[in-house]
Amino acid sequence: MPYNTFMENVIEVNQLQKTYPLPRAERKTKGSTFEAVKGISFSVEKGEIFGILGPNGAGKTTTLEILEGIKRPSSGTLTVLGLDAVKNVDAVKKRIGVQLQSSEYLPNLSLAEQINMFAALYERKVNPLELLGFVGLAEKAAEQVQNLSGGQKQRFTIATSLVNDPEILFLDEPTTGLDPRARRDLWKLIREINTKGITVVITTHYMEEAEYLCNRVAIMNKGMILTIDDPRKLIDDLAHTTQVSFFTNEPVDESFWKNMPEVEKVYSKYPKVILEISSLDHIGNIITVLKNNKIEFSGFVVKTATLEDVYLDLTGHELEVEHS
Repeated sequence: MPYNTFMENVIEVNQLQKTYPLPRAERKTKGSTFEAVKGISFSVEKGEIFGILGPNGAGKTTTLEILEGIKRPSSGTLTVLGLDAVKNVDAVKKRIGVQLQSSEYLPNLSLAEQINMFAALYERKVNPLELLGFVGLAEKAAEQVQNLSGGQKQRFTIATSLVNDPEILFLDEPTTGLDPRARRDLWKLIREINTKGITVVITTHYMEEAEYLCNRVAIMNKGMILTIDDPRKLIDDLAHTTQVSFFTNEPVDESFWKNMPEVEKVYSKYPKVILEISSLDHIGNIITVLKNNKIEFSGFVVKTATLEDVYLDLTGHELEVEHS
């Protein structure tokens, strides 16, 4: 990937915080405000694909919307393309592209007409067929958005975000709800966009997506960033362990496994048990212990570290999302 190694930052965030007032009915038990983003700091380098990974409610979209100028931060500072992104919202918006989780379009316009309309908002002229061709939709130029498939709609939304030739492209969970083939087609498109020198900031709750696309990933949970690094580096740091997982027919207390010296960590949420062990040599002993204690088990899986294991190690629980 065309990752700029000179480490010129195009985004700098320092102690970013966002709070919202809670409804009056919730204030007695939860306080007067909800802190969606809890003083996070990070930077994005020019030319990279930077991912923010986490479950729904982690604060990913709120963070992105602040960077895009859609929301104002409660406190903290942020610089985008050398500009104070709070004081210079309009100037920043002219230089970035934004793909939202959901978008609405005028129903009676063709894709080509929609592209021209978006370009006019930036006082630009574009070749709709060329732009639609780049995202694989040239043959759909005369179609209306409602006639597109889910994957085609997402690619069209990305096309509209490119009309102003942005320096940074923000993508908020662009592949959610897509089938595996459409998801991978979109991954290819995102990489193609990046090869044009456009920095990409993407939020996702798909481990495989972050692992495949991102030069660096920030793992976010409950409004906080837990770590930031190259996904492969994060995985390598856990590569000394082997993970076994299985389902049990009845709850098993975590203390049962902690008495076994070969088990380094235990993650148990009935009916699933996940154990981190130091060596493959211990698998036979674990199976023997299960059988000797008459614990019925199924779905026994052995695997080495993945980005999902990094998340599990940091948070103590799996990233629970809907898989299509």
